[in-house]
Parts: sequence; structure tokens; C-alpha cells
Amino acid sequence: MSVDSTVTRVNAGIKRARSGVGVAGPGRTGGRSRPMSKRGSTTLVLLVAPSVLLLALINGYPLVYAALQSVRDGTLIAVGSLVGLDNYVSVLTSERFWSSAGFTIIFTLVGVFGSWAVGLGLALLLHTRVPARGLIKVLLLLPWVVPIVVSSTAWNWLLATPDSPIPQLADALGFGRVLFLADPTLAAITVCVFKVWISFPFMMLMSSAALASVDTTVYEAAEMDGASRWQQFTRMTLPLIARSTYISWILMTIFCVNDFPTIYLLTGGGPVDATNSLIVLAYRTVFQDFQTGQGVAIAFLMTITLVFVSVLLFRQMKKVDTP
Repeated sequence: MSVDSTVTRVNAGIKRARSGVGVAGPGRTGGRSRPMSKRGSTTLVLLVAPSVLLLALINGYPLVYAALQSVRDGTLIAVGSLVGLDNYVSVLTSERFWSSAGFTIIFTLVGVFGSWAVGLGLALLLHTRVPARGLIKVLLLLPWVVPIVVSSTAWNWLLATPDSPIPQLADALGFGRVLFLADPTLAAITVCVFKVWISFPFMMLMSSAALASVDTTVYEAAEMDGASRWQQFTRMTLPLIARSTYISWILMTIFCVNDFPTIYLLTGGGPVDATNSLIVLAYRTVFQDFQTGQGVAIAFLMTITLVFVSVLLFRQMKKVDTP
């Protein structure tokens, strides 16, 4: 029996489990549930309505108010006059916006896939019989558990000045006094590495939970069929945890695009706007340049992009769920 037949058999079992059909076939109801009565539906709507209304008021009002601000030439203390889409035009024709958008894309790609690769690798390692596995897992969670202010302060102490330990070590190794947060390229690399550092524990937890749900007999059958470890990983492990992977990518994409403290506390968006992301640019536009309309317009453009990316990933996840 080949690896493909093993994967097909596993997918067939997953399909039966999702449809509520066991080995012996469907139950007495034939896998169908009785439709809810009209009275039950009304009761359900009445119970859910207060929560839905509260969420709509909490989230809907700020969203509508922000949308109105994005089409006005206002400040923090004045509503301003209606300017239509001029704020969006000004933002989209700004070189600073596209520079920040470029760094945001790089920061997000490195943050998502870098933390996922590290987290998945550690999850696979901890899935084996490692001594003191519980203690190691707790220690690996520290970068995510420690407050971002503490982590950024520690990295500033390690990298920021010529007298910091890492620049001194680089000088001792013959590289000179490397100023990691003063050089634009090195600052961008440092911020991306820092994001991976504080994010990989989340990916590790997501991957560990997904791996724990995979039946070990699948791998035993694959080994009997002669599948190598790489074949098991690429053709069995990754497809079986694909749903959890897409969910973690969606969440981490949102976290990276909206990540303000990581960049602002480490570099403040500098040097010379080299690490200026869209969320930092929106903050500076509103609270330093006092151009509320353009700052909110940037935030709305970010939201639209996030929705688009999330929809694409959700569609990919739906393809995975479809047998």
C-alpha cells in the first residue's frame, strides 16, 4: 500500500467523522437532525438579540464615527469640514504611505512565516520524548508571556548603544561597532527578528494543539508502507494540521499589521522611517501631525486589506475542509 492510499484512507476517515458517520454507518436518524420549531427559533433569536445589539453598539458606533472622520478635514479637537475622498487621495499619493506599506508587508511576512516555522519546529521537537519537556515548554513561552515593554527594554539594552553587549561582542569579533538600531537596514532586520522572537510561542502552542489531535496510528501505517520522515511531514502532517495552520496565519497577520508597541517601543519608526509601519504612521498622522482625517483613512485602508487577506485565507481553509 502506497503513501497516497494511506492519505486517502485517513481523509476518508476524517470525512466520516465530520459528517457524523461512524464505522458502522449513520445512526437511527440517518445523520440528519430534526429541524428546529418556529417557537424554538424565536426563543433563540430573543436570547441572542441583546448580545448582538450590545456588540453592534460597542463596535458599530466607533466604526461609523471613524468613517465620518476619514472624510473630514478635522483635528483632535475640531470636527472639520467635509472633504469627501480627498484624505484617501492624499494618503494614496504619499510616498511616505507606500514606504510604510512596504515595510508593513515585509514585517508581516517575516512575522507570520518566521514565527510559524520556528513554532512548528519546536512543536515537532516537543512532540517527541524530550527530557523535561514540560519545563522546556514553559521556558519557551516566556517571550510571549513577558510584557512587551519589558522585552523591548531588554532588547534596547542589548542593541541600542555602542556600549551595549551585542555591539561590543561584534567589535570583539572584528565586525566593528555595529549600531543595530541606527542603521536603517539593520534596524528593519532587528525589528523583524524581535517580532519572530515574541510571536513564536503562540505558533508553537497552535501547532502543538494541532499535532496532539493527529492519530499516531497514521504514522505507524505510513512507516509500514515505507514512507520516509520527510514524506510523512509534507504529505501527512502538514495536510492534517492545515486548518489550524490557516487559523494561526490569519490571527498572526492581524497581530502583525496592527502591532504598534513592538515597533514604537523598539525604534519609534526610525531611523529615517525605515521601520515605520502603517499603524505607526497612522498614529503619527493623528497625534503628532494632528491630521485626524488622513490618519483614520490610513487605518481604514489597513482594515480593508486585512479583511481581504482574511477572506483569502478562509477560502483556503474551506478548501482544506472540503474532502
